[in-house]
Amino acid sequence: MRIIQTILNTTVLFSVLIAFSSCNGQNQKPKEIKTEQKIPVSIGDTVSEIGKNIDCIYQDKNDNYWFASNGEGVYRYDGKTLTHITDKHGLVSNFVWKIEQDVNGDLWFSTRDGVCRFNGVSFANYTDKINYAPSGKLNYTKGGLFFGQLNGLCFYDGKSFTSFTIHPDTYKPSPSDMNRPYSVYSTLTDNAGNVWFGTQEKGVCRYDGNTFTFFTEQGLDKAAVRTLFQDKSGNIWAGNNGAGLFKFDGKGFINFTDEKGLANRDFLKKLQGKEGTLARPWTINEDENGNLWIGTIDAGVWKYDGANLTNYTTKNGLVGNSIWTIYKDKKNELWYVTDGEAFCKFNGKTFTKYEVHSQGQK
Repeated sequence: MRIIQTILNTTVLFSVLIAFSSCNGQNQKPKEIKTEQKIPVSIGDTVSEIGKNIDCIYQDKNDNYWFASNGEGVYRYDGKTLTHITDKHGLVSNFVWKIEQDVNGDLWFSTRDGVCRFNGVSFANYTDKINYAPSGKLNYTKGGLFFGQLNGLCFYDGKSFTSFTIHPDTYKPSPSDMNRPYSVYSTLTDNAGNVWFGTQEKGVCRYDGNTFTFFTEQGLDKAAVRTLFQDKSGNIWAGNNGAGLFKFDGKGFINFTDEKGLANRDFLKKLQGKEGTLARPWTINEDENGNLWIGTIDAGVWKYDGANLTNYTTKNGLVGNSIWTIYKDKKNELWYVTDGEAFCKFNGKTFTKYEVHSQGQK
């Protein structure tokens, strides 16, 4: 059984190498870099179906879908052909956790063993360049990418890399201590330009362009903040792996899960999941009608319409109750990855399994 289903926090290695998506801008109006379209060259092996352990989905600027597998490399689907790409084609590792595209049109793959860039023709290993980037102040630029380091983060604006830390100068962990409470698991740039960081054991950190402010109230620092999301109304949500779903009220975070009576106290003590709870949000997204969808790692999906919460599980057509990611594509359709092995879509009443195949193959 995978680590994310059996322990409270993932290992430090995950937080060191994972890349984080960012959106919108920074306090002072960020300068935008001209986006250059890339046309991927045919690379990889044509296959009939997608493998297992899918951690994320990404649709690139050319409308190709990319599926990251934690063990089997990546899969690319152009609407007709499904292609399998692995380390034999240049990936740093077959254990891929995140896929992003920069302002230049290049794709970045964060893996267990490092980070690599794909320029449409070939892969290049950028692990050392990221780990040893020069230190400086975070000057966020719209479309920039965040990459994790052992004791900090690296920001890439499309031209250069800059290392920075969010922890106080007094924090000096022993090299032998692999526990990193300030390690970042998720990032978000809100509509006002503030950058938010979800940490392993220090709650949520907000950067306003000058100051880092930490929020640890109501159990927000009890476990890793796995997901951050801003909805259409401007509300900021944080999903904590154990303490539940939190909502920012402008001054601090309110424990939404506790308010709704959906906590699972046993998880933080015994690491036992429980159906019918909202204690372990893993992923959050929003449909075109403004409904918030919260995927948990142990209790299916919750829909919140601003007034009512509805829980969907295998009883409602989900292939599994462990939701690894909810991804919104360019058509505003939501993809629900269940148990890392199946894709589901919602038709308004129930969930149905969605298959991705090369044209003419099943």
